[in-house]
Amino acid sequence: MALAVVSYPTISDNDFCWLQSIRQKHDHLFFEVVAPHFTIVFPTDAIAQSTFIRHVAGKMSLFHSFEVVFRCAILGDPDFMEHAHAFLIPDEGFSQIVRLHDALYTGPLAGELRLDLPFIPHVGIASTPTREECKAIVDHLNEEKFEVRGRVDAIDVIGYDEDSVWTIERFTLSGTKP
Repeated sequence: MALAVVSYPTISDNDFCWLQSIRQKHDHLFFEVVAPHFTIVFPTDAIAQSTFIRHVAGKMSLFHSFEVVFRCAILGDPDFMEHAHAFLIPDEGFSQIVRLHDALYTGPLAGELRLDLPFIPHVGIASTPTREECKAIVDHLNEEKFEVRGRVDAIDVIGYDEDSVWTIERFTLSGTKP
């Protein structure tokens, strides 16, 4: 089992349904596995669960909840799991997620940071066999001029085993459990 840190942004029911309708149609890899989320620490099995949770808990007092606003989709990493991916990127909240990511990749997680890939905060919305298919989804969404508003209020330490995701511990961004 691998451990990771994600945040499930709080968004309106209408926006959640819109987002899920896109994911259901276009994200066959992850739609059934995990809800819309930001991955803040990517899955690793190199650190003991107690050490991982203690480290995350220790960083939460540095952060407060913040707003995220999505107005743009982009083509994501074309080679992950041999699929192309489409992401929603936050116009607002981007820097806060980067700072949270950077704070968590210290101490026991420092050696897990991948320097060969840039960290781009995103919510995955599609995974297709070709880049062209994902690019068409991105172009269609961006023509709609959508806006999805939400908040990042908590993060979850999750377990991940390729077929399922489950929350092990949830923390508010003020360092206390909700």
